[in-house]
Amino acid sequence: MNTFPTSRQVERLIAGQATSDGAGVKLTRVLTQDLQRRLDPFLMLDAFGSDDPNDYIAGFPDHPHRGFETVTYMIAGRMRHRDSAGHEGLLEGGAVQWMTAGRGVIHSEIPQQTDGVMEGFQLWLNLPASDKMSAPWYRDFRAEELPRFVTEQGVTVIVIAGESQGVSGAVTRAASAPLYLDLHLPAGSQFAQALPLQHNAFVYVYRGEVHIAGQAVPAQRMALLTNEGAADGVLIEASADARVLLLAGQPLGEPIAQYGPFVMNTQQEIHQAIQDFRDGTIGE
Repeated sequence: MNTFPTSRQVERLIAGQATSDGAGVKLTRVLTQDLQRRLDPFLMLDAFGSDDPNDYIAGFPDHPHRGFETVTYMIAGRMRHRDSAGHEGLLEGGAVQWMTAGRGVIHSEIPQQTDGVMEGFQLWLNLPASDKMSAPWYRDFRAEELPRFVTEQGVTVIVIAGESQGVSGAVTRAASAPLYLDLHLPAGSQFAQALPLQHNAFVYVYRGEVHIAGQAVPAQRMALLTNEGAADGVLIEASADARVLLLAGQPLGEPIAQYGPFVMNTQQEIHQAIQDFRDGTIGE
């Protein structure tokens, strides 16, 4: 197991904001709009989890996207996706859907259960200006299709994107070089991950508690990691069983203009997206 002489520090802890989206799905917005520049290329991270159907049953009816990618990771429950390109898929526990909205898609995400736990995450990943009007694309990955490995210390690592200890993830992207790991750490274990100095990174704890460079990070908290100094990675330590998401990416360094489900580089492009949606040309 590799360790690093200097782990990144925790710049600050973020609790996220309780909100609702879609047709009233209750969720926590962990990565909010005011952090988009600091955590470029990541635009948003929502965490949802409830065993009360009233919190999730209405789902996310038809809505548009343009200019970025969505990554939906289901921990528990079942969600059906349909979109204007004729794609349809069922996301079940442990599955991931990676969708590139590009120039535009209209889709829906509707729960396929009336009781039980619905839990997961949706990440928004920005696209560079050169790709914002690309053709839409998506793929569903069943849990068993996601690359994974177990370290010598018993840490299970699910590699959704990027690379960890020689294992390549389900998806790679040249411009933003996203790393997206789901780590299941048993009590007393450590996990070390190399991170390029210029990449922005954060950890979200969704079970238990971990320590990073001496700082405790409890459940339902995001630890925004520093970029200063010579730290070439992050060392995560778990005194009790814990599950965390580790994300990092290469900043695009481009202007961000957002209006709801549209993320472009200029206000003029946003106005055009709104007009295209009104004209019915998004998702054609």
